[in-house]
Amino acid sequence: MSLRAAQTIDVHAHAVLAATLGAAGDYGPELGMEAAPRFRVGSYELHGVRYRGSAFMEPETRLRAMDAAGLDYQVLSPNPLTYFHFIEPRLAQTFCRIHNDALADVVARYADRLGAFAAVPMQDIGFAIEETQRAVRELGMLGPYVGSDFGRPLNDPALDRFYAALTELNVPLFVHPAPLGIDGPAGDPNLKQFDLDIIIGFAAQETAAVATLIYGGVLQRHPTLDVCVSHGGGATGYLFGRMASAARKRPWAGAGLREDGAFEALLQRLWFDIHVHAEASLDLLRTRVNPARLVFGTNFAGWDQQPGNLREEAAPYAANARQLLRAHAGPPPK
Repeated sequence: MSLRAAQTIDVHAHAVLAATLGAAGDYGPELGMEAAPRFRVGSYELHGVRYRGSAFMEPETRLRAMDAAGLDYQVLSPNPLTYFHFIEPRLAQTFCRIHNDALADVVARYADRLGAFAAVPMQDIGFAIEETQRAVRELGMLGPYVGSDFGRPLNDPALDRFYAALTELNVPLFVHPAPLGIDGPAGDPNLKQFDLDIIIGFAAQETAAVATLIYGGVLQRHPTLDVCVSHGGGATGYLFGRMASAARKRPWAGAGLREDGAFEALLQRLWFDIHVHAEASLDLLRTRVNPARLVFGTNFAGWDQQPGNLREEAAPYAANARQLLRAHAGPPPK
């Protein structure tokens, strides 16, 4: 099996790598196994999630679980707890290099079943470009994978050279949130219980990412840039009408957004994984975005992975995933 031949493709599957433990100095990450599993990043601790011995860290365990779930091919991505977008640039650079080398080693051993997205340090745009180029050209990765919050909005002009580099490489950008407060601003204190920073906070960040990319002119300045946003773009399907109305009426909207249908046309450019947990939510999303730009995702081995065999559910999206991941394209330019 290969990406080109796979009948089911999962683009939303995080990996935890033993080689990265301690790679960010005092920030960790650190994996503990006292009374219960503990994963520390800076002062943030995640309790009760078993990484060691699970599909997150053991490729053979992952492949057996993929077989049981009916998944032919999976693209592994950085753990959102370890983006390290806010730590000192040099530490972030070191961590990302170690991470990408280790992840490339994993997927090289299972190239018929696994691919990879690269971790990049977004606090240093120049190095983010260099590491993306290295990851794609030398390590064979499929593109960069970033958080939705890294100290500057997605429409910041400083990011234009990053986006231009992606279009030159002909690779997509994947945007997936991290819980706020891991190594950056603390975020809304009301989201600090019941996993609301993940359940609700992620959706808010994803919706903001969609709006910022469109309102901020990113898609207009980079007409061939492909961006995929996790979890169906958060609340985009539900808030579609309000966002489109604002594009036509609010004073900050540029002339290109004020025309009827302009927001809707730009929204058609974006990609989304369909990990939204409810068929009614997916039905609504399908009516608002481009169905040809929906791809299958699972958050594999996470608490919210869909149960059972997913082959029938995933198969209709395989061709879309091959398009997003350039499975039919030639090698990236040197």
